[in-house]
Order: sequence, then structure tokens, then C-alpha cells
Amino acid sequence: MTSLRLRKPARAAIAALLALSGAAFAAPAASAATPHFFGPQQHSWGGHPFSGDSNWGGYVAQGSGFKSISGSWTMPDVQCNTSNDLFAPWIGIDGYGSQTVEQTGVQADCSSGSPVYSGWYEMYPAAPVYFNNPVSAGDTFNASVVNTSGRSYTLTLTDVTQGWTKTTKQSLRAQDVSAEAVIESPTQSYPSFNELDFSNLTVNGQAFDNYGPQSMDSGPYTETQLQNGAFSIIPG
Repeated sequence: MTSLRLRKPARAAIAALLALSGAAFAAPAASAATPHFFGPQQHSWGGHPFSGDSNWGGYVAQGSGFKSISGSWTMPDVQCNTSNDLFAPWIGIDGYGSQTVEQTGVQADCSSGSPVYSGWYEMYPAAPVYFNNPVSAGDTFNASVVNTSGRSYTLTLTDVTQGWTKTTKQSLRAQDVSAEAVIESPTQSYPSFNELDFSNLTVNGQAFDNYGPQSMDSGPYTETQLQNGAFSIIPG
């Protein structure tokens, strides 16, 4: 499921029509849950309110005191349907009900007409940082995001198949109010893939299940039941 978002020119045109007609509408209240987007630099990302039809698909736990999340996944073989297709599996802290996200993952970008895979991390609202290390379909990844103390975070992404690891230490004033293992498409245009498996998901050293995470579908994909820190993303 995706939600329709109007481009700025369209918004301006509608505003002009309303002004001419003299119609007045009350603006809807902003949602408390506000995911932000990893998105590549050539795409629009960040600041979009969460509303029912989510750009996130997977599981999100809410509460307080989320100090670490870790997990694994295998990057699926992606088939591009359009050059606008873009998606990433990632794990992270915050972003759902807060204005920051501390996250790391892997993206598949179809803007060239064929999928291009790359690893990245992001400390939103700062821009994402991309790694030059090789990534291929079928690679297995381990990842973690850890609040080591106060505003200090350590983010680690390992491509087990290719044999490389990237670790970065960053500082950010964040709230640690959610933890997530999800897929996302900031363009709301997913490529096709058969299945993506998350496993070994832990939060604060415990199985992800213990924190009562809620499930979310995104685009054409849905998630299987979370069991002992594992679930799959499959076509819905």
C-alpha cells in the first residue's frame, strides 16, 4: 500500500483554486508517528508524516530506552520495473514518533535501469552516507545500531559474503523511542523480489519479539509473523 503525495506545483495550484473559490478547510493534525527516509541523495526524502499507508514494511517497536538493535538479512535478487524503483532493508533506532533516525542498511537503486546495490548509514536529519564496498544480490548482512552513551552511537554493517565491515561512530541528540527492522521505498516504487529474510533480531540484547513490535505492510509487500527474532518480507 502506498499513499499519494502531491508535488509542490500541484499543491500550489490547489491552494490557488481554494483561494479563488473562497473555500476554507482546516488542516489535519500532524501524526505523532513520523518515519523518515534513508533515500539516496538524488531523491526526495525525510519529513513525510506517517499515515496508515506506510513507506515502511516490517516491524516497529515503540516505547522508551531502546539502546541497541542488531540483526541479519540476505539481500534478494531484484528485478527493476521502472527507473524510479528504489528500496532498502535496514535496521535502526528512532524515526517512528521522533524526529531523528539512527540507521544502517543496503539499497537497490534502479535509476540506471538495472539494480545497483550499495551499503549505507544515516543519522537523520543528516544526509545518508554510502559505502563504496561491493554488494551483490544474495549477500548476507549483519548490522547493528548501538547507543553507547548519551548522544554517542556506533553503527556497524558487515557483508558476510563479500567479507567487509564498516563501523562508524556518530553523535546525535536522539530520543531512543523506537526500534525497527524494515524495508522502505522513499520513491514509493518498489522493484520486484521474491523474498527477503530478516533473522537474529535483538533489541537491548533480547529477542525483538519481547518488545511487542507492530507489523506494517508497504507497497506490494507484506511480512510474515515475527518468531524468535525472525520474519520474512514477501509479495502480498
